[in-house]
Amino acid sequence: MKNRILFGFALLGALAMTSCASDDTADINITDNSVVNNTTTNPGGGNTGGQTIFLSGTYTEDLELDANNTYKVNGSLIMAAGTTLRVPAGMTVEALAAGSDVYIAISVGAQIEAIGTADNPIIFTSDASAPAAGDWGGLILLGDAPINSVSGTATSTSEIASLPYGGTDTADNSGTLRYVRVQYSGGSADGQSENNGISFYGVGNGTIVEYVQVFEGKDDGIEFFGGTVDVDFAAVVGAQDDSIDWTEGYTGTITNAYVQHGTDHDKGIEADGFNTDIGNNSNPIFFSAPTINNLTIIGLGSGTSSEAIRLRAGTRATFNNVVLEGYGEGFDLDGNDTDSPTGAGVTSGETTVTDITFNDITLKVKNDTGVMFTEADLISGDGNGTGTDFASWGAGWTVGN
Repeated sequence: MKNRILFGFALLGALAMTSCASDDTADINITDNSVVNNTTTNPGGGNTGGQTIFLSGTYTEDLELDANNTYKVNGSLIMAAGTTLRVPAGMTVEALAAGSDVYIAISVGAQIEAIGTADNPIIFTSDASAPAAGDWGGLILLGDAPINSVSGTATSTSEIASLPYGGTDTADNSGTLRYVRVQYSGGSADGQSENNGISFYGVGNGTIVEYVQVFEGKDDGIEFFGGTVDVDFAAVVGAQDDSIDWTEGYTGTITNAYVQHGTDHDKGIEADGFNTDIGNNSNPIFFSAPTINNLTIIGLGSGTSSEAIRLRAGTRATFNNVVLEGYGEGFDLDGNDTDSPTGAGVTSGETTVTDITFNDITLKVKNDTGVMFTEADLISGDGNGTGTDFASWGAGWTVGN
């Protein structure tokens, strides 16, 4: 788990729309196939009679996509504070398969309104004819909800481009994601910096996130860097690193989450109480402490998949109604309990697992924290978990259901 956003302000324009970037922040990209105003007539694909419009640069005015056009993100698309990106139901937004420098970022104070339906989901995907994990960066939201690496109105910054996030507004509102699928994301800049499918940086619980899926991502599926945002109905299928991550004091609620691993994968959940990659965060103000309700994690078998859930760096967590299937270890708790007291969360009752079923799990709980606790101290209701009913809520709009 790393603190990462691959922000490299590519000043590429998308000036064919009424809501375009101002001249001092974005220029027309003359190195692609653009003819006039960074657009070309759609040559037979997508919507009949529309245009293909390339999107990149920093937008200082609202950007509203038109269902009659085809859109391709060909660089870093950054919505500045005070702007809104609106995406209509049923639209597929393609991203140039050029790796980490192609992404969509919603800055602090900006919003995204991507509101699909079960019959007409919104899809962010690669433009490659044979798409693959890591083709592009992914979707990034930044807000000013609390994080545990700074206090008061101070902010943390993204690893690249130093974009701010975090603050004091638990109800921060970064917009709405509903029936949204992100595919083939997670492009890597180097060995330490990768994008995720969807990254939430200090995003607050005024943001609505419902029915989202990350499919075939190169790095993590969904990651939370602090904040309080709640997520309802989330699926991660085929992530090649961890499927769900949290760090920096994330305290939201995740309800109805489904994880299905492919051949290349790491943990179902990898959770940190604080971000160990930030030097000034070794003494966090508070630890991550989310609640996870109705969770199913499916691995490839106890002889193949290692850990379903790793809790470390002092994180607390409340799990209710869980199914774990096909792992060598169900829960692995790590952390020197002097600096990152993960085990103390169990003995204090701040970390609990209620109603869980283990299927094909070799070891239910592994304790590497230095604090003595029993399986019964962590788990109650063993055998009573039913997990989430992914077949009912994921039907039609997800891949892999």
